Amino acid sequence: MARILITSALPYINGIKHLGNLVGSQLPADLYARYMRARGHEVMFICATDEHGTPAELAAAKAGQDVADYCAEMHEVQAAIAAGFRLSFDHFGRSSSPQNHRLTQHLAGKLADAGLIEEVSEKQVYSVADGRFLPDRYIEGTCPNCGYERARGDQCEECTKQLDPTDLINPRSAISGSTDLEVRETKHLFLRQSLMRDKLNAWIESKKDWPVLTTSIAKKWLNDGEGLRDRGITRDLDWGIPVKRGDEDWPGMEGKVFYVWFDAPIEYISATAEWAEATGGGDSAWERWWRTDKGANDVRYVQFMGKDNVPFHTLSFPATLMGSGEPWKLVDYIKSFNYLNYDGGQFSTSQGRGVFMDQALSILPADYWRWWLLSHAPENADSEFTWENFQASVNKDLADVLGNFVSRVTKFCRSKFGEEVPAGGENGPVETALIADLSRRIAEYARLMDAMEVRKSATELRAIWAVGNEYLQGAAPWSVYKEDPERAAAIIRLMLNLIRVYAVLSAPFIPDAAATTLAALRTENADWPDDLAAALAALEPGHGFEVPEVLFAKIIDDDREAWHDRFSGQRS
Repeated sequence: MARILITSALPYINGIKHLGNLVGSQLPADLYARYMRARGHEVMFICATDEHGTPAELAAAKAGQDVADYCAEMHEVQAAIAAGFRLSFDHFGRSSSPQNHRLTQHLAGKLADAGLIEEVSEKQVYSVADGRFLPDRYIEGTCPNCGYERARGDQCEECTKQLDPTDLINPRSAISGSTDLEVRETKHLFLRQSLMRDKLNAWIESKKDWPVLTTSIAKKWLNDGEGLRDRGITRDLDWGIPVKRGDEDWPGMEGKVFYVWFDAPIEYISATAEWAEATGGGDSAWERWWRTDKGANDVRYVQFMGKDNVPFHTLSFPATLMGSGEPWKLVDYIKSFNYLNYDGGQFSTSQGRGVFMDQALSILPADYWRWWLLSHAPENADSEFTWENFQASVNKDLADVLGNFVSRVTKFCRSKFGEEVPAGGENGPVETALIADLSRRIAEYARLMDAMEVRKSATELRAIWAVGNEYLQGAAPWSVYKEDPERAAAIIRLMLNLIRVYAVLSAPFIPDAAATTLAALRTENADWPDDLAAALAALEPGHGFEVPEVLFAKIIDDDREAWHDRFSGQRS
């Protein structure tokens, strides 16, 4: 049994996330966590809300709330939606937790002790009307590249060009709208990443099995232009983790907080400590996952994230952990994803374009979305959600292939043999060949899941479902029953057991349907079918079952068209 540590990128606190956010990190991470648990491994699956930084303050101000109250409320909202999508976190923490305050301040102190923190004077925009320095995202104006009038001081969302606040035309405060801005000098702490370049490069070069997307982004940031740059780790904000050097005040940094990019990844560790405290495990419970001097040497650590987060997780966060000089567990594998686009355009949280997670759950159960998103995951290139494709995938894969198979087998058995596994007959050459074919396919499915090949895993799973349908159609127990009821009983007994196997195999993708199926078969804690022949005989004659409700209802054209119009681009 292996120990697998899994983290997914932290969803930002400022509102409900869209489906692109979901498939870019949390959902494939959940797929992998569920699969690894099913294979008998010990899993720690950690996530949290990312609660600091400019957007949190702006969102709270827009909602008319204190930022701490806003973050607490939105954490509960996001936790509930995550539960709605059946994301099986061992803990869903908060980057504003006391644990993250302590650990962030501790690591900053260690980095300073190692000579990796530098105090830098720099010029920043100051709003006279607001009486404060404005971080990049607090400044809006017209993009000099494309003319978009609501570009931020760090990047234009319309054309994606990276900007400095001084690049903007007609800049204004995003807080008050004031144009009374000045450039003033302020001091901040910088992480001297450039000193870690050779060490980071050697570490990245050692990761021969990383996806091309992950490695190419890391090397681009490491080598392009001037190479790896030092990066500010503090900001002039009210909300955040106060700048301290361990437990001590940091002279000259009074009133400043750590920059969100610095403290957010540290929350992976802190959230595990939150879990340990909540479960009464103490420091030893979380340290065995994160400290190599406390047992984490045998942990395999896997991260899931969208490609925009890769630079922070391949360079900045590892630089923090390595630079501390302490024995922290570094990531072993980073599974990164491209973007999911929406119906000819892009999802946008700020502009409300696309289907958001709460809206998705309001119209269809989680399994419908989980299946489509995972089977169309943007692994090797961007992918696109369209309502036509979604309808076709649900109707063909879930309703026709899997759902119809379960319905036909259970209903036929009930009509001819009653609601229990029938006795009589035995497997023949056709069944032996079926078991051999399924065994090969299940082994390939497991290989793909081990390798985190999400789309290919979904394709193989659907093929496994299809094999059962093809066998059932060819064996035709409804015809055989007239002449040889025992032969029909053997066919149906095998198929009832195959339904059980399908539920186990499918649970990482569609956990609710799998649970419903196992409950109907009066089966709990079904093991992974390592010995398929034995698994296909697990439900013995006389074992009772119930015909389950329709697992997946088809999406009709009227509903598809209504949803297309309802989610045509702007979130109400």
